Amino acid sequence: MKRLRSHTIGVDSGDVMLFSEFEDGGSMWTGEGQRERRRRINFSEPFREPPHVQVNMSLWDIDASTVTRADIGAEAVTEAGFDMVFRTWGDTRVARARLAWTAIGAVGEDDDWVVD
Repeated sequence: MKRLRSHTIGVDSGDVMLFSEFEDGGSMWTGEGQRERRRRINFSEPFREPPHVQVNMSLWDIDASTVTRADIGAEAVTEAGFDMVFRTWGDTRVARARLAWTAIGAVGEDDDWVVD
C-alpha cells in the first residue's frame, strides 16, 4: 500500500493515442514477435514524490483473425512523469491503441516552505 503523508492529494489524468499503424503498415500491424511502443507522459505539475499511476486501454483496434495479446503499464515513474508502455508478441496485429492514465499522489501547497 502506498501511504500518502500529505493531506493535499493531486489527481492528474489523460488519454493518449499511443500509435496508429494500419495506414502506413507499421510493425504493430504487419510485424510478428516481440514489439513495443512507449511514450513519455509529463504531468501537468510535479508531485512531491512519484505517484501511483494506473494505465488502461481506452481504444484497441485489432485484427480478429489473430490471437489477442497485450501488456500495458507505467514504467520509470517520477515526480514529473512516466513512460506509458504497450507490448505485444506473436502474430497479434494491432492497428491502433489509445491508453488512458490516472496518477494519484501527494502534491505541494502554495504556502509550503522550500528550504535549499
